[in-house]
Amino acid sequence: MSVLPAAALEADSVLVSGPPMSGKYDLFNRLLAGWSDAPIVVSTGRTVGKVRSAYERITDSSADDVVVIDCVTHQQGDRPDDTATTRYVGSAGDLTEIGIEFTDVVESSNGVPRAVGVYSLSELLMYWEPERIYRFTRVMSSQSSGQDWPFVGVMGSTIHDEGVINTLHEPFEVIVETRVEDDERRFRVRDRIGTPSDWMAF
Repeated sequence: MSVLPAAALEADSVLVSGPPMSGKYDLFNRLLAGWSDAPIVVSTGRTVGKVRSAYERITDSSADDVVVIDCVTHQQGDRPDDTATTRYVGSAGDLTEIGIEFTDVVESSNGVPRAVGVYSLSELLMYWEPERIYRFTRVMSSQSSGQDWPFVGVMGSTIHDEGVINTLHEPFEVIVETRVEDDERRFRVRDRIGTPSDWMAF
């Protein structure tokens, strides 16, 4: 199912970075499904229904056990109750509430092997300065690592300056970069200081 190489799938933490429409969300979902049958998705821009349907379409896997922390539905005026696999947060800017819900999911997982994804860090940067998002990312990554759960974040590469990009790269072990060339989506993999792989189509 996954086109991603071992360098990404075997990493403890991965940042997917690229311009719009270059396949970041596809790779994000493929990574999560490659790591776990029951991942946790912190969704800053999509409702839980859209998250689940996209996950199933992209990965050809069931989303029944995917836990979604939905930061969108309350902003749209709906107030559904939380469930075992869906937690609702007031907005993507409420990092404290996101952290509380995430910690609760961690504590209630009872040994379930999970993976954790945040889509997207760029959305969080609309509410907070880069240093705050850096700290938030480090805390979530550390909590995930403490459970032996891999962690993936996503950010746009064309909407932030180089300083912001470098700051948000730092917490991650591996970077997956995406681009579109000749109408074909491509990605490459590198660590923070190493030589990147060749560009591969997907």
